[in-house]
Amino acid sequence: MKPVEVCAAVIRRGNRYLLATRPPGSRSAGKWEFPGGKLRPGENHEHCIRRELREELGLEVGAITPIGTQLHPHLAVQLQFLACTVADTEQPQPKEGQRLAWVTLEQLETLELTPADRAFLGTLRNVFPSE
Repeated sequence: MKPVEVCAAVIRRGNRYLLATRPPGSRSAGKWEFPGGKLRPGENHEHCIRRELREELGLEVGAITPIGTQLHPHLAVQLQFLACTVADTEQPQPKEGQRLAWVTLEQLETLELTPADRAFLGTLRNVFPSE
């Protein structure tokens, strides 16, 4: 069975990362994750993450760089993590009932993350080793 493809945005401001909770009524509702969503038919990763961040958070994305792929340990889901730039003047606005937080890597490790996001932390430490 081919896994469902999902894009997740890694947005940094200084030494903090933007995280969101899973929206109410969704699988793992209330757990923290890097924001994003499922690819639609005919969509590539770049189009997906731009659409998802616009729809969910009202953000316009600048540069996008793939930084890692993670299979969900319990589901047929493959997450493509993408480093995304967003202008400092842009402020995320939760549009799906989710909570948002800017957190350090140390704080990230204490949050209740979704399993795939938790598994991605090792890659994140390698990509941004100065943390």
